[in-house]
Amino acid sequence: MIGTLVRNELRRLFVQPLAWALLAVVLVVLAYFFLVTLNSFLQLMPKLAALPDAPGVTDLVGLPLFRAIASVLLLIAPLLGMRCIAAERHNQSLPLLLASGVGEVRIVLGKYVAMLIFSALLITLAVLMALSLSIGTSLDLARFTTAALGLFLFAAALSALAVLASAYTRQPAVAAVMALALNLLLWMIDAGARYEGVTSSFINYLALPTHLEPFLHGVVASVDIVYFLLLSGVALTLAARRLAHSRTSG
Repeated sequence: MIGTLVRNELRRLFVQPLAWALLAVVLVVLAYFFLVTLNSFLQLMPKLAALPDAPGVTDLVGLPLFRAIASVLLLIAPLLGMRCIAAERHNQSLPLLLASGVGEVRIVLGKYVAMLIFSALLITLAVLMALSLSIGTSLDLARFTTAALGLFLFAAALSALAVLASAYTRQPAVAAVMALALNLLLWMIDAGARYEGVTSSFINYLALPTHLEPFLHGVVASVDIVYFLLLSGVALTLAARRLAHSRTSG
């Protein structure tokens, strides 16, 4: 049943021009950023050659690209997820979906997995862009693998937040704004606290960059994996509970 929901959601997603437009625009922007970063690296190569422990192409080209992918995901995840449940409620098709006997959890998971597949496609294409450098240089492939894993977990958390925001409103635009606000809050909460002179391990733990940066530097820690899985699980659980409330309240 979940597989059917995922296929239907993917079909709805790719039939609309929004998904294709987002994919094209994002890849063009990332390609431009990649070429600019690569050009800067090539200009620095003569100076880097004289340094004993100079950073390589993975640090100076790959790492900025990975961070750019993360920044893009912060913006496009709300746009992708804004219609998944809010549009159903706006079009008055949500009661029919709930009455079909599918179940709130399966509905949420079906829409969530469809978003994950799209995000994985975007991340894969962007990482392949960076991997093209392996033709003429030596890359740290292990670090590329951990970075891709971190970006996927990052996208999983953002997608879950987008589904949650979409479950709590009727208008897709409002859902996008809510999800974007949640993303930016979790992205900047630690920086804002430090700017105000507040140091808190709890606030630091809540911040998304705290758990993404280790992956980008080739470090896989269980605390970071648990954070992304926990954030995704809580968001999806709240979304399912919201749908259950919609079923009982009509």
